Amino acid sequence: MRIICRRRQTASSNKDDCPCSPNLVISLTVLAFATLVACAPSADDARANILTQENVLEPDGKYAWKFSTSNGIQAEESGQGGQSVQGSASWVGDDGVPIVLTYTADENGYHPQGVHLPTPPPIPDYILRALRYIEAHSQNN
Repeated sequence: MRIICRRRQTASSNKDDCPCSPNLVISLTVLAFATLVACAPSADDARANILTQENVLEPDGKYAWKFSTSNGIQAEESGQGGQSVQGSASWVGDDGVPIVLTYTADENGYHPQGVHLPTPPPIPDYILRALRYIEAHSQNN
């Protein structure tokens, strides 16, 4: 890291008049180093190895694959090409909490499931009552 500092010398002295104090230089150096450390991938991820890997492809279009890595990532999927898929993946999040995702995909779309996924808030009671009212009164017509 290079810090540019303009130096000014006066006629009465040879002393440098520099706004870049040693404390500022040290502070900026520490800040830059801390930023690099925080942004670097974890050692486990950088050195992860594939422990198992399997791939199966049948002539009728059925397939399956799975793998696991040394840093705890596991994934698998199977399905009928172009028709349906089911699979799962698991890993440990940045906060140390295990994450498990299961999914299916078919003509009705992609359907993921996992406790880490966001969920909509519950429907308020007054909306549920209104829907029941509408349903009850629409059958009379």
